Amino acid sequence: MDKTININIAGTLFQIDEEAYRILRDYLQAINNRFRNVQGGHETIEDIESRIAEIFQSQNGLAGAVSKENVETMIAIIGKPEDFDHNEIETEPPVYTSQRKRMYRNPDDSIISGVCGGLGAYLNTDPVLFRILFVLFTVSFGIGFFVYIALWIALPSANNDAKKREMYGNACHSAYSHNKQPDGTTPPSAPLYNAGYYNTTRIGNALNEVFRAIGRVCFIILRIFLIIIGVVLVLTGFLFILSFVMIFVFKYPGSFPTHVFDMNLIYSPDFLNYIVNPAVAPWIIALAAVAIILPMLALIYWGVKMIFWFKAKDGVFSLAGLVLWVLTLAVLAMILFNEGISFAETGKSSSQYILPNKPDTLYIKADKKVSDLKFDKELSLKKEAYTVFINEEKKELYIRTYLNIYSSDNGVSKIKVRKLSSGRSELDAIKKTEQLQYKYSENSDTLVLDEYFTIPAGRKWAADNIRIDLYIQEGTVIKFDKSSENLLHTRSVYEDYENSDSLSCKSVSRSWIVTEDGIKPVSNHPEKQK
Repeated sequence: MDKTININIAGTLFQIDEEAYRILRDYLQAINNRFRNVQGGHETIEDIESRIAEIFQSQNGLAGAVSKENVETMIAIIGKPEDFDHNEIETEPPVYTSQRKRMYRNPDDSIISGVCGGLGAYLNTDPVLFRILFVLFTVSFGIGFFVYIALWIALPSANNDAKKREMYGNACHSAYSHNKQPDGTTPPSAPLYNAGYYNTTRIGNALNEVFRAIGRVCFIILRIFLIIIGVVLVLTGFLFILSFVMIFVFKYPGSFPTHVFDMNLIYSPDFLNYIVNPAVAPWIIALAAVAIILPMLALIYWGVKMIFWFKAKDGVFSLAGLVLWVLTLAVLAMILFNEGISFAETGKSSSQYILPNKPDTLYIKADKKVSDLKFDKELSLKKEAYTVFINEEKKELYIRTYLNIYSSDNGVSKIKVRKLSSGRSELDAIKKTEQLQYKYSENSDTLVLDEYFTIPAGRKWAADNIRIDLYIQEGTVIKFDKSSENLLHTRSVYEDYENSDSLSCKSVSRSWIVTEDGIKPVSNHPEKQK
């Protein structure tokens, strides 16, 4: 079945075969070119169009499609353009109004977006020329593509009669007005001629068809690409918001295993109250939620627009959302900066105790044990060997301590407790170290250490840490009990075992010997095995 096209001639709709449409289009273009610069030419064109409509109605009525034979018969009746004699009619140049023309994208002569059609209408030039130039500059230098995209974004579409009048000019727009339907709208099919204002030859028409086919292919590829991007944006935004709600609202999952992330993550608001001012914590959570969720909602919205390709007057809402997001980030940054000042400086303090006895075997036991603690949440950084326990009922924080054992250089055995905290100033940080609660004791051949230290209730966490350094004579045997073995820090272990999976005292031995390079299990020391 041959393809048919709907056209509007003198306010009457007809269906016409594709081949007949091309013949009729060329005929009307020739008629328009012959009379457009002639005084009273527009009225002549209107009369010819009315006569064509009468002939088509008399041939087929409005039911059947206009065929090639009908068009040829009509041309034989009316006559060819060159048969019209208007030598006696005084020719005048086209009349321009004082209204200034404006550049738009021409939706009535578009292959991709109507940029070239708009340029042709504005400059009174065949748009085929601009299409060829864009293709050449795109293939040769690549700049044509970016210029076209820029014009596509910058130029509005002439989607109503007022804009088309500005694009063509009032006088030249009259021919366009003749091609309207009775209800005042333009027909959905392609116009029979390009608003009657510039000449399009047969070669130009052929090139337009080629460009139009290429444009359709490019548009389909672009739509597929945009749909894929849109789906990715929607899924990303949706999954991110879902994860955010599940973790920070429903607290699921409550924590992640340490072997996956090398750390134990807890519900952040539980720990946030111990870092910042409790009155500020809800504001930080709310502002952070807005700062995170708002861009995700924007991603979902733009993804939906890319998928369904719809237009909406969302400029005001987009601008309002952007302003809200920027203000949220600004306020959040100010609050975090003000709270972050309390971590600006680091203070250190230390105390040491000389061990009066020098036993061949030193026993290390744990007094306050982590296993006896009652805590609700745990934050663990595996690589940093740093663990914080939270007691919600008492509003207290407990932090694990670690023990480093070194060989004494001068033969003096001693224990050194190093404390570290952060504060607004170094003096403030040092004062905070003095508030840390930790105890140890020594009795003959036994050293009793706490497995953790405590931050006073009511005081905020300040990156507090306590490290115990024990300097013992080389050759001394050290024995741990079941709890105190957890105190041993990896940095003090003999280098042969530093990267071994058997680093834990539990899996090797609870008896260690002090060597020049650190400590190692007694089972690996030949002299002690005798």
